[in-house]
Amino acid sequence: MRIKDSVEERQGYSGARWPKMTDPSGNESPSSVGPFLIWQQLHPIYYAELCYRARGDRAAVERDKEVIFETARFMASYAAWDEAAQRYVLGPPLQCAQEVFPKERTFNPTYELTYWRWRLETAQRWCERLGMGREPGWDRVLAYLAKPAVRDGMYLFAESAPESYSDRRYFRDRPSVTAALGVLPGPGVDRETMRRTLHWIWDHWDWASTWGWDYPMVAMCAARLGEPERAVDALLMDTPKNHYRLNGHNHQRPGLTIYLPGNGGLLYAVAMMAAGWDGGPKKHAPGFPDDGRWVVRHEGLLPAP
Repeated sequence: MRIKDSVEERQGYSGARWPKMTDPSGNESPSSVGPFLIWQQLHPIYYAELCYRARGDRAAVERDKEVIFETARFMASYAAWDEAAQRYVLGPPLQCAQEVFPKERTFNPTYELTYWRWRLETAQRWCERLGMGREPGWDRVLAYLAKPAVRDGMYLFAESAPESYSDRRYFRDRPSVTAALGVLPGPGVDRETMRRTLHWIWDHWDWASTWGWDYPMVAMCAARLGEPERAVDALLMDTPKNHYRLNGHNHQRPGLTIYLPGNGGLLYAVAMMAAGWDGGPKKHAPGFPDDGRWVVRHEGLLPAP
């Protein structure tokens, strides 16, 4: 696995570190941002778990186990021990999904911390499915991983940015803090704290600066919080980045006229709002308003994690 070997040789981490963007041969695309991102690292575990949920057989576990374990090895290796605070932290350097923070000083963004906790626990479940027992080193990271930081009753976008809600430079780009309970099921996330966070973002964000997948991300957060009207409003928000061309792309800006993450996010959000999610309300189409204005039909969909 060339990516795994190179990350051990060049960066000093164990396991496989997955680039965000590559060329057709698998080499990392030139970028001043991509090499410092970590949120994409967990996607292979997410995809493998979805496949397992759909099939639920031993063959799926055997097929994907190497990807799961090598990904988790990097995750545990990347988390750095903070001796003073007696905890594991993420970064710096780190470029979080909300790409407005200085990567040389950023640490413990809420979305990435929550994703780390959820998918490392998933890797442990794969160990158990294979009869291997839990990996002690991964359990130590889970036990001591930093918690998302809170200030004034809302989640900070990153612990390193206590001025998240006072510096207008940070009210822009992706409101990825909402993904911690939306795209993710939010292990360890307090619902009312996230509700206050979502409402503040809704009222204050520079929506013109966002990206195509931010609207389904916010919609999934609203749905999980039991606010289906806001979820639909997020999907239908009339902003420049939330318009779709006939080929399914969002036009982001001159030079970036093709952009499919919004398309994928919209499909996932609508499916989740229709079929539900683990721990969600046990009713039909729980992510849509139950006010008689919506008739939702779907088939072949499974609840989201």
